[in-house]
Amino acid sequence: MEKILVSVVIPAYNHEKYIQETIESIIAQTHENIELIIIDDGSTDSTWQKIQEMKDKCEKRFTNVHFETKNNEGTVDTLNKLLALTNGEYVYIIASDDLAKPDAIKLELEFLEKEPGYDLCVGNSDFIDGESKTCYWDKGKRCIYKKEKDCYLTFAQFAQKRMKFKFTSKKFGTYETLYDRNYIPNGYLIRKSAFNYILPFRKEAPLEDYYMMLQISKYSKMKYIDKILFSYRQHDKNTMNNLTHMFDMTDKTQEWEEKNLANIDKTKVNQDVLS
Repeated sequence: MEKILVSVVIPAYNHEKYIQETIESIIAQTHENIELIIIDDGSTDSTWQKIQEMKDKCEKRFTNVHFETKNNEGTVDTLNKLLALTNGEYVYIIASDDLAKPDAIKLELEFLEKEPGYDLCVGNSDFIDGESKTCYWDKGKRCIYKKEKDCYLTFAQFAQKRMKFKFTSKKFGTYETLYDRNYIPNGYLIRKSAFNYILPFRKEAPLEDYYMMLQISKYSKMKYIDKILFSYRQHDKNTMNNLTHMFDMTDKTQEWEEKNLANIDKTKVNQDVLS
């Protein structure tokens, strides 16, 4: 298991305050054989400088290290370039402001190695604020610091109530449940072969994580581990906080998916896609 190479990819943009902490969370992974690939998407702050400051430490820790910067093109193009550089059997995607718990890759890898019928494994996420302090979500997905009656301690607690099914059930990751909205937590490990039917990410489907989940749910299965393996950072610049933009990207991604359904090979997709 320790010999299996995992590619960790980070699309970085304007996260000078957080990027080094994100990298440190990958350095701290208990799975040893990791390559780290980071592309800075034309940040206008000191993100690229902060990445370069970590290079010596990363080269001592990881099997392979690749850092580069480029003109701003957006997450879609950045992810396509990142994934083209990967050499691992599995890929772990993490935003440049979030944190992975130390056992995240190890536990998700152990499951996928035992279950070849699954292409994605993910755990639960807790919440941290812009100062890396633990927080919770109120009903409006705003950070609060006291556990109240109606607050959410984790992302799965919030999403399960919204979706009305337990993530430990067989409904998790099915096309039928994902078609209306994306509820998959961040911090997922993906089998590299899955990108044969995912790539390329495309600008017509701008919500790239939702696009990816729809493709995986059409052709494979996903597993939820009921353990906190990730920290999602809530701060003022999160895309999630810009609801109008988020809704627009979701609508465009769903529109692309509806058009794409007409062109799929119906003999290869999961049964619930056709129901």
